[in-house]
Amino acid sequence: MAKIILKPDTEFKAGKIVCVGRNYDEHIAEMSAERTSDPILFLKPSTAILNEGNNITLPIFSNEVHHEIELALLIGKEAKSIQSNEWTNYVAGAGIALDLTLRDHQSIAKKNGLPWCVSKGFDGACPIGSFFPLDTLSNLGELRIELFVNGELRQSGNTNQMIFPPGNLLEYITSIFTLETGDIVLTGTPSGVGPLQSGDRLQGVIENIGEINFNIG
Repeated sequence: MAKIILKPDTEFKAGKIVCVGRNYDEHIAEMSAERTSDPILFLKPSTAILNEGNNITLPIFSNEVHHEIELALLIGKEAKSIQSNEWTNYVAGAGIALDLTLRDHQSIAKKNGLPWCVSKGFDGACPIGSFFPLDTLSNLGELRIELFVNGELRQSGNTNQMIFPPGNLLEYITSIFTLETGDIVLTGTPSGVGPLQSGDRLQGVIENIGEINFNIG
């Protein structure tokens, strides 16, 4: 059973992971993609969760695994058709996650108009740290977000660059999916995504939240 820790001592059974694509303009540009009028959503299963303290294993069926650091939101109670100004009532906490992507599989899927399930939902595709209560964190709308690989800065951005901020995302998502306790929402990644290799050390940092650390075994 995948689990999520809300500091200091609350444990959630992890549910589905709702992910948001193309939520930062510079990432859209580096992917040679186009901005959309509504958020792009895709899902990861709870089995994609890899808690901090475990090593990342790169799938043998992919030759191009990319890192994507994201602000993650933990849903604290059922949310259906909520308004954007109500979103904090439904979020128990915020944390840091990685959306690992099999870019080679995703590219083939995009070319052929196929789903992204393999490229985004494989076991261990969502390395994640602990969450911190929302009322203990500063404004999530203006936080520096960075990813270092082997000590080198690879990704850098700010949550104020989101095209769809958390309230708008949750309003849109809950108009389609009911979010349940233990579900996680990943809010998109800034630019700088790139490939990982065996032996890499990853450090993800989000201002006022903290950091996560993972090694690739």
